[in-house]
Amino acid sequence: MTREQQPIRVLVVEDDPVAADAHVMYVGRVPGFVAVGKAHTGAEARRIMDRTAVDLLLLDLHLPDVHGLQFARSLRAAGHHADVIAVTSARDLAVVREGVSLGVVQYVLKPFTFATLRDRLARYAEFHAAAGEASGQDEVDRALAALRAPSPAALPKGLSGPTLERVAGALREAEEGLTAAALAETVGISRITARRYLEHLVEAGRAARSPLYGQVGRPELVYRWVPQAR
Repeated sequence: MTREQQPIRVLVVEDDPVAADAHVMYVGRVPGFVAVGKAHTGAEARRIMDRTAVDLLLLDLHLPDVHGLQFARSLRAAGHHADVIAVTSARDLAVVREGVSLGVVQYVLKPFTFATLRDRLARYAEFHAAAGEASGQDEVDRALAALRAPSPAALPKGLSGPTLERVAGALREAEEGLTAAALAETVGISRITARRYLEHLVEAGRAARSPLYGQVGRPELVYRWVPQAR
């Protein structure tokens, strides 16, 4: 089995049992990922990692026995090289900067939805799949850009990054696609606004539209997510 075919093995480290179960369930719903275990403390996570191969930690930074960044530092010292998606309610940018040197590739702020985590995992999968020697600076930039959400500054006037993320997440989850009306109801925005976001995704090459026939009057458009080529 090639690297691309192997599921990315995720260890959920979260002190809240209910949240831990939810995160395990979320991971299991994302194609290409598998939860290999869950731990409620740093010590428990360390024991699991000593006997189980882990590619990615979904790591709560506020554990009962150790701060998440201290735990990540101890893993590096012990030779563990798993990447980290940090889960936290803290918004201290100093913590964000410190985490970069410890293998923290993404931050997810609590509380978050399945769509938010799915988006982060999908971006990580693109980054994780990059292998071999880069042909030049552009390829290196593309590999690193996979981890970043679209910049709100690059969006057309009236569109926001957080809403675009919710729209993209809902569209990615809908295997049969969504109409603007269905998306509006799912995300909680107006139909006109939903269509603006959908058309933006079409222009960006991340969605495709096709007419929905079989009804009286002008056919509605159905929008479907277009995965990026690897």
